[in-house]
Amino acid sequence: MRYLMLIYGDEQSAMRRSEDEQQTTFAQWMKYDEQIQAAGVTTGGEALQPTSTATTVADDGGEALVTDGPFAETREQLGGYYVLDVPNLDEAIKWAHKCATMTDTVKLELRPIMEFDQG
Repeated sequence: MRYLMLIYGDEQSAMRRSEDEQQTTFAQWMKYDEQIQAAGVTTGGEALQPTSTATTVADDGGEALVTDGPFAETREQLGGYYVLDVPNLDEAIKWAHKCATMTDTVKLELRPIMEFDQG
């Protein structure tokens, strides 16, 4: 079963960290990334640029309505994701929890990916 693991955090809090703290956090992420790839439970994932680089697109009567920035102001922003390919939700929770133990500044959301019959 595939799950999308969405990684949320407070961008402003992350930017206030010292250079040493940022490097330590980055090293933790790289270690987690190595572990999850070595276990063969991820089919992909990426970190995202800050929300200040986001572009929101909506429909306005048949025309694209384009706005700089994220869709909504929230306390936590989507910072990245992994696609997990695991046998069940319990296994997805195990990997999400392992990610959450790296730092107390992230929250994770697991969403099952819809599988469509292509036949």
